[in-house]
Formats: sequence, structure tokens, C-alpha cells
Amino acid sequence: MRDLSMAALDAAQVQGASYADIRLSHRVQQDLTVKNGRLASVSDDTSEGFGVRVLVDGAWGFAGSARLETQEVEEVVGRAIRIARASARVQTAKVVLGPPVTSKGNYRTPVVRDPFAVPLSEKVDLLLRADAAMAAVAGVTVREGSMEFLKDRKVFASTEGAFVEQEFVESGAGLEATATNEADFQSRSYPNSFGHQQGAAGYEYIEAMRLDAHGGRIAEEAVALLTAPQCPSGIKTIILDASQVALQIHESCGHPTELDRVFGMEAAYAGTSFMTPDKLNALHYGSREVTITADALSPTGLGTFGWDDEGVPAQRTYLIRDGLFVGYLTSRETASVLGQASNGTMRADGWNRIPLIRMTNVNLEPGTSSLAEMIAETKDGVYMETNRSWSIDDKRLNFQFGTQLAYEIVNGKRGRMLKNATYAGSTPEFWNSCDAVGGPAEWRLWGLTNCGKGQPPQLAHVAHGAAPARFQNVRVGILK
Repeated sequence: MRDLSMAALDAAQVQGASYADIRLSHRVQQDLTVKNGRLASVSDDTSEGFGVRVLVDGAWGFAGSARLETQEVEEVVGRAIRIARASARVQTAKVVLGPPVTSKGNYRTPVVRDPFAVPLSEKVDLLLRADAAMAAVAGVTVREGSMEFLKDRKVFASTEGAFVEQEFVESGAGLEATATNEADFQSRSYPNSFGHQQGAAGYEYIEAMRLDAHGGRIAEEAVALLTAPQCPSGIKTIILDASQVALQIHESCGHPTELDRVFGMEAAYAGTSFMTPDKLNALHYGSREVTITADALSPTGLGTFGWDDEGVPAQRTYLIRDGLFVGYLTSRETASVLGQASNGTMRADGWNRIPLIRMTNVNLEPGTSSLAEMIAETKDGVYMETNRSWSIDDKRLNFQFGTQLAYEIVNGKRGRMLKNATYAGSTPEFWNSCDAVGGPAEWRLWGLTNCGKGQPPQLAHVAHGAAPARFQNVRVGILK
């Protein structure tokens, strides 16, 4: 890989590139699904190739190939050079990358048990035990359990002298139970929405989920939701469980702080951003309870790495500090426009895609409260758990979310189970209404593997650290 990297970089400079980098990747993935007591699918996939980025006359060119051969590398470099020259003819401003990045080193995801060394029979047996626990509950009509494992070996090198090697391992799993009657259907999932939770770790991450111990509970909740009353509408105090807070962070803070969206360089998948540069260090995004960081160093985070896909070292930076908007997710190119250095958020979902600004682990930092304390202090409210639906406008400003499960809160106590709970708001108004965040004991990282962005589309794996949080005067349900 080093020889191929050097051949690509030499060819790029000979052909007139002022800067070039190459990413080589060998990725393997295994997916398995058990449905209604049967092994429904098993797939093993492998992808290998390289992508070359070049700067010529201040414009980008990119090309890639699955053939790891010296002659192919030189041909791909030539293609990228031609694309860059064509782009330069219509470029309105030349790309500036800022100070050179000369990173060197190795990074590996810490793993106790290699998931690819675990027998398939052991994985299937665990899913079948969880399925049996769901099947024991009358009224459940569809049961599904799944696992996903990924290993990606990557090399990055650039004409500035950077050369880094990394190996990433991810393990994920989850369950979903669906109950139906003549008039309704309801689903519950564990440990996250849509039956899936994933982390940067080995098979020990799956074992810690104890899937077979939770199958019966979510099945019972799915059945109970069929006859639960509809969540009432009104202006109420709401308490969100940690997984729902994580998705709220993703949609209303993570995406709008991507600086390429702010500059209009990226508008696919729900648009640009209301968090424009004039609001930096001026917008009171949330209350003083709200501090949000982009942390590529968090253990087990899907946004954790040694270096991003520009060779910039992983780091922890503030996006929101004590409620104030103080930072963006940046690339070398976008950060230089603001006179800053990149905070290392450029990633591609494969060797054949150009890197984009992507969330790392965008975390709501722990507070000092707890779920029990928040409920005890609430007179009239709703506790909502596990995402069911989401919608947000193309500026990432106005939103509506629904959850799988809810409970009424009356005079400091949790009351009846409620179904079809939804809430809506405007991003700064909503986060400014936050008056309590759970502490470290209830804080955890939630993995998300389907973050869409770019044309052609790329799916990033990101994570969000969160604890339960409380929000005042929120629109719940449908208000007339």
C-alpha cells in the first residue's frame, strides 16, 4: 500500500497537482437477520480499492478504482487531474487548505473479541434466544433480530508528507417486536430505534446488550401500546430518554453545524443551515444546561478515529458551550475561509467517494440531574422514549419528532402508558427550554449508521452521547 501511495502522489505532482492525497481501503462486512424464529439472511461482503484527490489550478479532481495496480494508479491520477482542470474553468474561488498536515502513525479500534472470529452459530443462537423471548408474548405478530459487523483497514497519504494507517472495527445488533390488532399496529425496539445499536468495539459490545434478556420486555410493551390511550395534545413539559435526545442532537445541532452546508457547498438531504457565520459566538442556541461537543476521541463511538480522511488528528471541540454557539464541524478548505484550522471531520463512506464534512461523536455533555429527579420535579408532563419518526426543514430549524413509547407524568409520578407521542418546535427555542440534563451515570453513546449526505449519496456512521433531558413548554401532539 505504501508503494502504491507513493506512485500515486509522484504521478500527481509530475502532472501538475499542487496537492494530492490517496486513500486505500479494504473493508469486510457481515450482516445476519433472524425473523419469526428463522434465520432469514446472512451476507458477507468485501470491498477494496483506492481514491485519489488532487488540486490543480485551485480546483478539486477525484477518481478511484478497485484495481490495486501501479499502472491503474497512474491512470486514475490522470483522470483526477483532467477532472480538476475542467473544474478550474468554472471555479469561482480557488481552494485554500491552510497549513500543511503531516500526520504519521497507526490507530486501531480497541477490541476484546474479534467479531469475525466468533462462530456464526454463536451469533445466530443469541438472536434465536431473543426471538423466543419475544415469541412467548401473545399478540406479537412480527419479530426480528439482527447483527452487523464491520472491519475497515485504511491507509491515507498526501504530498504534504502525511502517512497514516488505521483499522476500524464495529459491532451492532438489535431487536424489534411488532404487535397488531384489527385497528392498529405498534412496534418496540431494543436497544435503539429501528432495532439497532452499533459501536466501535468487538463482539463484547453485543454480549453487553443481553438481547435475550430484553426480548420479552419489548414484546410486552408493543402489545400494551395497542390498547394504550393516545398521547394528549397541548403545551407541556417533556422528558426525552437518552436515545431520543441523541437523534435530536443529530438533526438540530450536528447537521446545521456542518460548515459546507452553511456555505451552500452541500444541500442534499434536507438542505443547508440556519447557523450562519454571523451567529457564531452570538447565538444563544440553548440554555446554560446545553454544552455540545464534537469528540472524535470518545471510546466506542462510531465517529472515533486516529485521523480523518484529510489526515487531520482526531480532537474534541466545542460546538455549543453553556448554551452559546461557538463552533462548526470543518474541513481544511472550509475552516480556512474562517481563518481557522480544520477540527478533523472529513470522512468518506468508501474508497470510491470523496470525503465530506461528517459528524464525529456529537455529544450533549452530562448535566447534574437524573431521570428520577426530572420526573419527581414535573407536575404535568410526558416522558418519551425511543424514536419512531422525524422531520425537519431544509434549514434545520423547525422540526417534529415521534416516539415509540410515552408515559404521562402527573404530580411528580409516572402514570399511564401513552401511544403515538409527538412533539414539535424550533431549534433555538427548544434547546433554550432545556432545564435539566442527566448526569454521567445515565449518559451513553448512541450509534447511528444511516446518516445520509452528498450526491451520490453517502451513509456515514456517527454517534451521539446523551443522557435523559427535560424541556419546558413544548408543543405536544397536534394543536389547533
